[in-house]
Amino acid sequence: MTSTLARPESPFARAITDGLEPKNWIIAVAILMGWHADRLAGVAWGLVAALFAAAIPIMFIKFGQRRGYWGDRHVRRRQDRLILIPGIIASVATGMLLMGVLGAPREMIALVTAMLATLVTILAITTAWKISVHTAVSSGAIAMLAMAYGPWPLGAYPLVLLVGWSRVELRDHTLLQVLAGTALGALVAAATFALLR
Repeated sequence: MTSTLARPESPFARAITDGLEPKNWIIAVAILMGWHADRLAGVAWGLVAALFAAAIPIMFIKFGQRRGYWGDRHVRRRQDRLILIPGIIASVATGMLLMGVLGAPREMIALVTAMLATLVTILAITTAWKISVHTAVSSGAIAMLAMAYGPWPLGAYPLVLLVGWSRVELRDHTLLQVLAGTALGALVAAATFALLR
């Protein structure tokens, strides 16, 4: 009887998956979009957006991880994502409403609404299939930045490919799942952002 040894995990792929996880993209795009919308005052709005779209969701993820609801911060099992994503949607929607009431720049409200639309679409797909949130968020972030700043942010798209490679290499997603996430993130986020900005 022969035993099959599991392939060791790639430290480089793990570093990419962890370093370029969705919360880091969300914080970066919120601050950069804030700067574009209203310079330093806009950055403050970006921090509010990052609070509701990144910081509160990561606290929710860590709480569930400590309680044993899911194994790690990337929430690998599809059924666990069906519990987690509605909570994140509630946080992002709360942030969007608060920013609207307090008079955030239109571009910042468009950004958070685009995040919300992407999350709702991801949730709908996740009921049947495990699409990549990593590539959806990174691709959507770059697409929206390109709409605000011009084409130069598109030069960061190789990072999305690198993120996708890391997800496949770590066996958290298939190639089709990361490609679908990449397309979904760009299309849904960009279309929503373009409509509302």
